[in-house]
Amino acid sequence: MPAAVIFDLDGVILDSEQLWNECKQAVVRDTGGMWRDDAPGAMMGMSSPEWSAYMHDALKVDLPPEVINRLVVRRLEARYREALPVLPGAQQAVLAFARAWPLALASSSNREVIDLVVETAGLQAAFVATVSSEEVPRGKPAPDVYLEAARRLGVPAQECVAIEDSANGLRAATAAGMAVIAVPNPHYPPDAEALAHAAVTVATPQELTPELVAGLRGASAS
Repeated sequence: MPAAVIFDLDGVILDSEQLWNECKQAVVRDTGGMWRDDAPGAMMGMSSPEWSAYMHDALKVDLPPEVINRLVVRRLEARYREALPVLPGAQQAVLAFARAWPLALASSSNREVIDLVVETAGLQAAFVATVSSEEVPRGKPAPDVYLEAARRLGVPAQECVAIEDSANGLRAATAAGMAVIAVPNPHYPPDAEALAHAAVTVATPQELTPELVAGLRGASAS
């Protein structure tokens, strides 16, 4: 049986990837940059320093990356305070898993966004650790955020199960040596090669059960 479970945030707990892109696109538009159709896929999984630099360099937003980051996050936080886009069944899955395993969150979202979501959703007590990819050297698909989450849990990465929705997230968790449950993002579905890394694939968070996780054995399940 796995020793711990690590959740992604965007696309697993929140239906939020498109909200992030709407906020980024609005900043590009308002600052005279040049949005590209491939920008959402290019930025998925990037840490905030990475996507802020991408918006500056590739999308021609003529502001310092730290200012770009702040403008996007302010827009997103305002959206979340209006209505937190929690996916059906996600809170219930987190709370059920927390009764069976130590949990961590490994997210590409900024620290302030993670803290806002966890507090607003009433999930503070469920997570032993939360990690933002801005707190590690590289964002997804590098394994850094998952390895740091396992370290903070005090559990070997190979004994953790990760729950992911995106291609870069699936690759990141696999590179960390974890078994992965995929909940494919319907807005930005992972490609077949990335999805092949998953030990199990479910359609929605409502299908995430302790029994499903208990049947996995760390990286050997993949």
